[in-house]
Amino acid sequence: MIIYNVTINIEESIHEEWLSWIKNHIPVVLATGKFTEARLTKVLVEEDMEGVTYAIQYRAKSREDLDNYYKFDADKLKKEGLVKFADKMLAFRTELEIIDEYFVTIN
Repeated sequence: MIIYNVTINIEESIHEEWLSWIKNHIPVVLATGKFTEARLTKVLVEEDMEGVTYAIQYRAKSREDLDNYYKFDADKLKKEGLVKFADKMLAFRTELEIIDEYFVTIN
């Protein structure tokens, strides 16, 4: 499994508008069929940057699925956010390979 992580810092002036938009955008990304699930999280660590920071983690079954997302979908979907929010957001992307997972069992 591969996690495609998108971390985005949003200016306070558009924070609520962006949050509403991203909650509609995530299902569009999932509809590409390249990911099995997504998680929207707020970064709680205080940064020197102003604004609010979020991380969206999309889970792909394989490297091939992620590569196909880059090949067929990524440019168009990234462009939507860039056009709408332009210089009021800063995003960077990372790829994470899941090596092992551990869960707590509650009796």
